[in-house]
Amino acid sequence: MHPGLYATGDVDDTSPVLVTANYKMTFDALRKSLSGLAAWILVVDTKGINVWCSAGKGTFGTAEVVDRIEISGLAKVVSHRSIILPQLAAPGVAAHEVKRRSGFRVLYGPIRAQDIKQYLKDGCKATPDMRRKTFSAWERLVLIPVELVGTLKAAAIVLPVLFLLGGLGGPSSFWGNAVSYGLFAVLALVGAIVAGAVLTPLLLPWLPGRAFSIKGLTLGVLAAVFLLGARFAWWEPAPGPAETAAWLLLVSAVSTYLAMNFTGASTYTSLSGVKKEMRVAVPLQIVAAVAGIILWIGSRLSA
Repeated sequence: MHPGLYATGDVDDTSPVLVTANYKMTFDALRKSLSGLAAWILVVDTKGINVWCSAGKGTFGTAEVVDRIEISGLAKVVSHRSIILPQLAAPGVAAHEVKRRSGFRVLYGPIRAQDIKQYLKDGCKATPDMRRKTFSAWERLVLIPVELVGTLKAAAIVLPVLFLLGGLGGPSSFWGNAVSYGLFAVLALVGAIVAGAVLTPLLLPWLPGRAFSIKGLTLGVLAAVFLLGARFAWWEPAPGPAETAAWLLLVSAVSTYLAMNFTGASTYTSLSGVKKEMRVAVPLQIVAAVAGIILWIGSRLSA
């Protein structure tokens, strides 16, 4: 979504101005909520990141709002001097600085886009419910497809490679080994993706630990144990010690990494907390993934 000034409905110079991020899902939700109303939409450049994350990272900040007001020529378009920002943009925007530098007073609208009509109808007054951010199972569920899209794009490349690498070594022919070892590798990676990108957000409140990496690690270990148990029970041949260790490390590393992708969408985290977690978790994830790959390839070549 390109930054700039947009209009919905039959606008004039008295129509309200709502500011949002150039994250397409956010813009579409706002535009849909304004159906039947006349309003200006000022889209700031948040590098394609949603309101909450961009406010925390500084891309939805005071300087960008002021610059976008000037670039769009907003002062010449509207006769009033008020702009309505999403409440979740507040961490990145100093309202008094926007007023001083642009002449526009900042009002903070409701958290949910669907409440904007009522907010405007009530004279830009928000109820306590409009100020409260929930994070229900449904709200977590709708985030899953967004995260899965990028993950599955990478998986589409990695999965065939794992399948073919499974054909190396082993007691059978190349394709026989690929069906046995390579197919299990594919299932293990899919299991890691499901554990980290699907089950972690769904079960978030009930998983142990405060850090998302710990929550993802819990499900990653459980997924690895389940997959290896199924392999021992129903799959031939059973994995050796090196392969068992490899998949415990790899599934856990992938699951915990994917789980951390939800830190920016959660009501449980802060920017400083996420940075602290990443400094510890990411190096460990890299070490675990590299060790797992080496162990798995080594187990294939020595089979």
